[in-house]
Amino acid sequence: MFTGIIEAQGELVGLRQDGGNIHLDVRAPFVSELQIDQSIAHDGVCLTVVGIQDELYTVTAIEETLKKT
Repeated sequence: MFTGIIEAQGELVGLRQDGGNIHLDVRAPFVSELQIDQSIAHDGVCLTVVGIQDELYTVTAIEETLKKT
């Protein structure tokens, strides 16, 4: 677990279940600085960016991550 330094807050605007995984769409002021496959801590849980569109980015919490957190 990495808590890191909080640089900004995002707003959860979408949530989609895909089997045992959950895709989360987040609106944040720093989206233009992100890249696909970059890890970001979300309330202490590192999730990998899988999509970027306009002011939103998408991360996926896989089933194992959901079980552990």
